[in-house]
Amino acid sequence: MKKIFKYITLSFFGVSVISCSDETVLDLSPINNISLSDAFSSPSLIESSVNGMYNAAAIGQYNSTNPNGGRGYIWGAAFVQQGDNRGEDVVNTATFYQLTYTATYDPTTANNVYYWVDGYRLINRANLVIEGVTTAVEAGIITQDVADDYIGQAKFLRAITHFELLNFFARPYNFSAGASHPGVPYREVGIDTQGEIDSEIVKGRNTVAEVYEKVLQDLDDAESLITNTSLTKASANAAIAFKTRVYLHMRDWDNVIVEGNKLNGSYELEDSPNGPFINSYDNSESIFSLNQAATLNPGVNAALASQYNRRRLVAISPIIWRDPSWLADDLRREDNSTPTDVGTGMVFTAGGAKFTLKYKDGVNYTDASPVIRYAEVLLNMAEAQARKAAPDLPASLGLLNQVRDRALTDPATQSYVLADFANATELVGAILKERRIEFVMEGRRWSDIHRLQGDDMHPIAGIPQKVANGTPAADLYTLGTPYDGPYGVPAVPYADFKFVWPIPQVEVNANPTLAEQQNPGW
Repeated sequence: MKKIFKYITLSFFGVSVISCSDETVLDLSPINNISLSDAFSSPSLIESSVNGMYNAAAIGQYNSTNPNGGRGYIWGAAFVQQGDNRGEDVVNTATFYQLTYTATYDPTTANNVYYWVDGYRLINRANLVIEGVTTAVEAGIITQDVADDYIGQAKFLRAITHFELLNFFARPYNFSAGASHPGVPYREVGIDTQGEIDSEIVKGRNTVAEVYEKVLQDLDDAESLITNTSLTKASANAAIAFKTRVYLHMRDWDNVIVEGNKLNGSYELEDSPNGPFINSYDNSESIFSLNQAATLNPGVNAALASQYNRRRLVAISPIIWRDPSWLADDLRREDNSTPTDVGTGMVFTAGGAKFTLKYKDGVNYTDASPVIRYAEVLLNMAEAQARKAAPDLPASLGLLNQVRDRALTDPATQSYVLADFANATELVGAILKERRIEFVMEGRRWSDIHRLQGDDMHPIAGIPQKVANGTPAADLYTLGTPYDGPYGVPAVPYADFKFVWPIPQVEVNANPTLAEQQNPGW
C-alpha cells in the first residue's frame, strides 16, 4: 500500500488514475501521511484517522501541490462564503468569490470545482474510516462501542456533505414529482484501489429523493451511534438538528417539529445575539462548529475571520441592512467601528460599508466555523408550526420571538404579537425575514433561496438581483427606506441553467458516466 493516496475525486476518482497523477491529498491523519493498513492498526492511530476527517472538513485542499494549504472547503469557511455569495444579502467586494456572486461561473471555476472535489474527498475519508474501523473491531483492536461512535461521526459527515453538494449541484426537492430528478452521486464505498475505482465509476447520479433518503438514514444512524458530545465534532444532537434542516427542505413540517422537540432542554439561546460568537467554543447555543486554530490555517484563505474581517472580502448588503423588519436599534446592528475592537458589537464600518464582526480573531483566525446553531432549529420549528396542515400560530410565534426578542432594545414594546399577522402566510414571511437577519454572513441564504423556489407562501423566482460587485458606497446604507437600487448584478431566473452549478470539467473529463449526466445547459 502506498504511503500517499492517489488524488481521487470520487466522484473525482478518475482524475488521478486515468492521468497517472502523482498529486496527493490530505491523508487520514491530521498532518502526516501514513498507509491505510497502518491507519487502523492501533487505538491511537484510529483516533488520528478520525481526527483527519475533521481536519479535511475544516481545511480542504485548493492547491493539490500544497497538501496542508486549503481554503476552508467545505466546512471550515467555504460553506459560509459560497452560501452567502449566491444570495443577495451580502456584497462581494473583491474578486475572490466574484464568479459565484455574479453567476458567471462555468465548469472550470476553481472555487466551485473544489467545492465538489473537496466534498467528495471528505466523503471518501468518511467511507474509509467506516470501513477501517469496522475491520479494527473484527481484529479486536477497539471495542464495538468505540467503533460505533466513530462510525456515527463518519456517517454524519458523509450525510451533511452530500446534502450540501445537493443544494448547489441539483434542483430543489420539489422540482419534480417525487423528487425524481438528478441529484448527486451518493458514495458509500471507500476508494483506495483501482478495482474500487472501476466499480464506482459506473455509478451515476442518484435521484434527489434517493439522496434525501440516504442522508436521513445516515443521520438516523449517527443519532443512534454517536456518544461524543463535543460541539466541534459530530454528536447525536447535531444529527438531530440537521434533520430539522433536511425535513424543512422536504416540506415535511411534522418531522421538523418531531426532531426539533428532541433538543428541548439540551440547548438554549445565549442572552446576547453576539454570545455564540464571543465564545464560539463555549456557549449554550452552538450545536456543531468546526474547530479553527493558527496551526490549521497556514495561509490567509482558510478562515472566516480572514476573509470577512481582516481582508473585508464580503460586506453586508444594503438590501438587508435597510430592510424595515430589521429595526434600527436592533442589537445585531451594534457597530464597533473597527474590526479589532471586538467589544459587544456585531458589525464594523470600513470605507462606508458594513462588515460582520461575528468572526473576531483577524490575527490567528481561531473563531469556530458555525455549521448549525440552536437558533436555526427554533426558526425551523417556527416555520413548520405555521405551515403544517393544522397551523399552530401561537407556538410558531413563540419560537420566532425567542430568537428575535434577545436582539431587541425593548422587547416589551417591540416583540411581535399575533395581531401583527393577519394569517399564517404573513407569519411565515416574518420568520423567513428573521432568518435573513439572524444568519446574515453565516452562509444560510442560498439554502433558503434554493428551497423556496415555487413555494406556496413565499416563492422566490430564481436568484434575486444584487448590488454591484465592489465595496458599496456609504450612502447606500442610509436607513429609513427599503433599498430600491442601484443594482449591478441581474437576477437569474429559476429556469436558467445557471441556477445550479455544473459538474466540474475535471470530473466529466475523467468520468464518462457523469459526463453523460451533466446538468442541462452546461
